[in-house]
Amino acid sequence: MAEMLLPKNQALRITRYEYRLVFEKKGRARYISHLDLMRAFQRVFKRAGIPLWYTQGFNPHAYLMFPLALSLGIDSSVEPLDIALTEELSFDEVRDRINWQMPEGLRIVSVGKPVMKHTEISSAEYELRLRTDLTPDETADAFRSFVSQDKIEVEKRTKKKGINLVDIKPHIELLSCEAADAETVLMLRLPAGSEFNLNTNVVLDAFEAYFKGRINSVYTTRTKIIAKNGESFT
Repeated sequence: MAEMLLPKNQALRITRYEYRLVFEKKGRARYISHLDLMRAFQRVFKRAGIPLWYTQGFNPHAYLMFPLALSLGIDSSVEPLDIALTEELSFDEVRDRINWQMPEGLRIVSVGKPVMKHTEISSAEYELRLRTDLTPDETADAFRSFVSQDKIEVEKRTKKKGINLVDIKPHIELLSCEAADAETVLMLRLPAGSEFNLNTNVVLDAFEAYFKGRINSVYTTRTKIIAKNGESFT
């Protein structure tokens, strides 16, 4: 009877323990690109002695998965990162060992086991703080008028059709719009995830084209990631 051939890496299989980290990215760290963020975490895990699980095959690499990458220049305290370890550690130990090595602006908020799959993400909420050359109340009125239009069309480039117009009005949910001190504070819910994403910059560019004043500064914070069932993903 012929001997059954096993895959060459059969003996390399190691039990993996999955964790979901929730981290914050604030201050100067908001300008770290996604690629540099991945590199920063790999260096932190190495310094912290975190036993990362590596994929098997011809090009092994540490398993790090960001379910919803954060755009450059945005603050957040709700960023998920899935990792796999070769040893089972307590949630508190994982958090503390990583935070001890974290650079300024990055910090682990919580550690747990993954409950939902990343494909279940449906939307995200953002706080936008605008300063313009008009009063906060005038800017708030202008934004309410902007989202009340029948259509909000923006240009979108595709490989097959080139540049075409897309109506983003149905995808913008204005949760609140208020004047606060010298700023106008907007709370938006926008689609996010594997099916369709709407970046806050796209919304702001469309508003700026509509706006009769000048936007001097914008400070954006992602405040929540929401699953299809309406619950918080993190």
